[in-house]
Amino acid sequence: MNEITDNMSSDSISSKPLMLFNSMTRKLEAFTPVHEGEARVYTCGPTVYNYPHIGNMRAYVFADLLGRTLSWKGYKLTHVINITDVGHLTDDGDAGEDKLEKAAAERAQSIWDIARHYTEAYWEDIKALNIRQPAHWSIATDYVPQMIEYAKAIADKHCYELDSGLYFDVSTVADYGRLARAATEDGEGRIEAVEGKRNAADFAIWRKTPEGESRQMEWDSPWGKGAPGWHLECSVMSEALLGLPFDIHTGGIDHREIHHPNEIAQNQAHSGCDHSGAQFWMHNNFLIDRSGKMSKSSGEFLRLQLLIDKGIHPLAYRLMCMQAHYRSELEFSWDNLIAALTRLKRIVMGVERLQERLATAQDAKAPHPKIAEIRDQLNAAISNDLNSPPVIPLLEELLSLKKIDAAQRMDLLQEIDLLLGLNLGKLTRVDLRLPPKSVSISETEIEQKLDMRQQSKIAKDFAAADAIRDDLMAQGVELMDGDPLRWEWSIKI
Repeated sequence: MNEITDNMSSDSISSKPLMLFNSMTRKLEAFTPVHEGEARVYTCGPTVYNYPHIGNMRAYVFADLLGRTLSWKGYKLTHVINITDVGHLTDDGDAGEDKLEKAAAERAQSIWDIARHYTEAYWEDIKALNIRQPAHWSIATDYVPQMIEYAKAIADKHCYELDSGLYFDVSTVADYGRLARAATEDGEGRIEAVEGKRNAADFAIWRKTPEGESRQMEWDSPWGKGAPGWHLECSVMSEALLGLPFDIHTGGIDHREIHHPNEIAQNQAHSGCDHSGAQFWMHNNFLIDRSGKMSKSSGEFLRLQLLIDKGIHPLAYRLMCMQAHYRSELEFSWDNLIAALTRLKRIVMGVERLQERLATAQDAKAPHPKIAEIRDQLNAAISNDLNSPPVIPLLEELLSLKKIDAAQRMDLLQEIDLLLGLNLGKLTRVDLRLPPKSVSISETEIEQKLDMRQQSKIAKDFAAADAIRDDLMAQGVELMDGDPLRWEWSIKI
């Protein structure tokens, strides 16, 4: 089964309005693109100073669901995700050290090597989660000359210079902070107190390298040698690649409080109008981990590779994300994740049975009304602010309809898989049988022992067969008598 191609939406799909929750207005609004037939989306990407944790990756699963939905609805999608390899400080509110400079100093490595390593690690996670490639990966350091020109264009009317750098005066733009609903200057406790700032919320456009110091990443500018502020990067790259205004800006809900309001202020200043830059601002909620291991400061934090090391396929995590609405908090637990893996295995088994039926199918049947009914329910759910949880039971119902023509079911399955991104055309039960890192027995040894067990059963030496079974189970191998797959790993967290 090949994944359904982009823009393969029927008239009935595209005619139903796509309702999206706009963080700016705090209400559902019908999506109407700036440019007819197109959808231009910008997603705040990672700061590549460390591995992303699975909470970080929820933002990109959400953005991928949005992009897939726009494609399914028939829009020509242009999606941009940035890579922040300079300028992001250790506190989102413009305080502390540059995250990349700090990581490079701690590890005695080149900052460029640090950025390259963690960018590639992030891209591996993107691939593992079957997240589609965007039209552009915008790398912050590639745009520093444009950032300097952008800052020069707004400096006279909107900025002022201090010893530490060039700062944006938030009082020079209309209704600063309306995205965050910040009512007073004291409302943001995470903003650094810098001597000389006119307003508590003012933020750095350009950070000067302190006298007598040097950075691995620094550039000459009218305000001295230094580096751009984090907020400046996204304003420059989104305008350069998508134009203003564009359709949708996405990010984690934490960006709604400081980073995105600062982007909006810069967009207003540079465009000379009150437009925020994007028509829709969309934010996914947090992944909550009660164990406290989500934070990168906790040592063995929850990154995707840790899930794989424990024998859990990354697409089980994707399915777990799809089981919750993107604006809802999602609580992480190993039990929830293993339940998602079990559910994914059952779905894959259903797809494999459908593929077998399709291979032996005869003449195509007349369109079945149940297929149209499920497609309408699918459209209603996903058009209601990307409501993915009801889509999964629809997929399971579709797989259960054994009396309906296999080709019709497969066509609709492809559409659902376009939206959910579970790679159901290629994913097999064997793919989902990942060995936990802690096991020492190889798959070849397991198969040999299973053959020995089978011979023991044929010889009616049931004691020997039971001993082999017990030995395998002690090594984390769960036997499945009567199943062609024969065994799986028994995952114990």
